[in-house]
Amino acid sequence: MNEAIERAHRNGVLTAASLMVAGAAAADAIARARRLPSLGIGLHLVLVDGVPALPADVVPDLIEPSGRFRPNMVLSGLNLAVNTRAQRQLAAEIAAQFEAFRSTGLALDHANAHKHFHVHPVIGRLLLRIGRDFGLKSVRVPLEPADVLRRVEPASHLSPEWLLARNARGLLRKVREFRLFAPDSVFGIRWSGAMTRDRLLGLLGALPDGTSEIYCHPALRGGFPGSAPGYRYADEFSALTDHQVLAAAQQRGIMLGGFSDFAARDSVESV
Repeated sequence: MNEAIERAHRNGVLTAASLMVAGAAAADAIARARRLPSLGIGLHLVLVDGVPALPADVVPDLIEPSGRFRPNMVLSGLNLAVNTRAQRQLAAEIAAQFEAFRSTGLALDHANAHKHFHVHPVIGRLLLRIGRDFGLKSVRVPLEPADVLRRVEPASHLSPEWLLARNARGLLRKVREFRLFAPDSVFGIRWSGAMTRDRLLGLLGALPDGTSEIYCHPALRGGFPGSAPGYRYADEFSALTDHQVLAAAQQRGIMLGGFSDFAARDSVESV
């Protein structure tokens, strides 16, 4: 996956990536990022399907006996909503992941969370408050316009995302209160793991006004430890480096960049 991200930036349309600071291949990812100064690197906050940055005995209410975060997001979310001890551990873990990112020396382009867990009100509030102390200026708010997807694929069935959308709107209100930047639209939710070349081309031709994030999960192949069943990793990598995709972005005059590029532009235009 790290190799695919580097290639997709050097030879394709990929302009930003998110780092799991406690991931198994984090050191390799950091080394690659340091030689790609034009690639915006953000923090991918992990509170599910991963291991904490802090020692297990510091965050016992967040993890299983195996030392990994609890996999059930519903139960974990309920625990975080009512358990003040878990909330204190959560704040410490979020700060530790931001600190681990800062220790890399990379500029913080943005922040988001694995499986969009930052739309949880407690996680989102702590992410914004703690992140601001680490220079956070941009955040992903996963609001995906279904009408755009229907224009790209009129016959496709779109699964409802009402709970995610409702919580994302709450996150957007908090982002605005903190005066941070978030793209107006995000694509990749309903087509997660299946952002093919045709879909990417279709989106480039149907983007709404404003700023849009299209996110993918590129890898040179699937079947690696931690890979999601059914995800078309290699197809997404091919889409990002496809010559027709590159040509479409150029011909349509689409401005590409990391979150920081648009956050700076948004700040200037709002003055």
